[in-house]
Amino acid sequence: MSDESHHERELGGQLLAAVSRSFYLTLKALPKELREPISLAYLLARTADTIADTASVSAEVRLDCLERYRALVRGDSAVESLASTLREQFCPKQEDDAERRLMEQFADGIAWLRTMQPTPLAAIQSVLEHIIDGQMLDIRRFPADGQLRSLASAEELDQYTWLVAGCVGEFWTQLCASELPSSLDPAVSTAQMQEWGARMGKGLQLINILRDIGEDTRDGRCYLPCKPDDIQIEWRKWLQACTDHLECGLRYVQHVTHGKLRYATALPLLLGIQTAAKMRDASWDKVQQGIKISRLDVASILAQAAIACRSSEAMEKLYRKLAA
Repeated sequence: MSDESHHERELGGQLLAAVSRSFYLTLKALPKELREPISLAYLLARTADTIADTASVSAEVRLDCLERYRALVRGDSAVESLASTLREQFCPKQEDDAERRLMEQFADGIAWLRTMQPTPLAAIQSVLEHIIDGQMLDIRRFPADGQLRSLASAEELDQYTWLVAGCVGEFWTQLCASELPSSLDPAVSTAQMQEWGARMGKGLQLINILRDIGEDTRDGRCYLPCKPDDIQIEWRKWLQACTDHLECGLRYVQHVTHGKLRYATALPLLLGIQTAAKMRDASWDKVQQGIKISRLDVASILAQAAIACRSSEAMEKLYRKLAA
């Protein structure tokens, strides 16, 4: 008999795989105690992402929908009103079939949230509020008027990366501590693990920002705090900051003691550090076209990680190899 809930079977299969892409490898590798709440949180975050990113819908409507979504996450019961708006105004605008289905099944995601036990529910509510705050900030900072805008300071970039990804590292740790407490090294405090987890999340978000620099600037967004003429220099500086964050991610993974959880946690870190290495070695023209690692690279990392996860020393050796 399956240990999956009805909602996990309905939403956590093909739909989750389609919208999460490579991160689905991490979600399916999680131990069962964590798989459902983290999969749900990811699905709900991707829903907010799709609302925020549907640029063909006006900024005012997207901000209103995100505000209503945040109220639903907090416990508001008016689900059908927003579900109807998403079906009518957002579904027809989706070029990606998986994101269209995500909008169509919005009410089902909220229903799944309502089934969570109090502790994971509170954790999911908190992380989603931060993510939605970050997305609303993003819409307000970058109006679609054809003008290139940059963030004003390093503090603004740090705040943004924490809101949309760093908080996820803290959420992940909080769930591990509550749902599978034996999975973390007792010699390290939960607070320290949350700090490392937040740094890892910020590093992974910086990879997204640096990898997408060409596409984003063409769309009028520059997340790096600099003038247009200084983007290339600033990009190199933030690539180093990204690598520093990922070093904390390595320490985080090394202090996860549960085998399956260590493997699941290591995958995005290892994929991230190899992407960073490829960006470091690429020409600026290639960077602006977008850097991706191949499916062959992904398959190789999956196989190597399965072996390296058996010890913290082997994990560090693999990380250093990919970073080189």
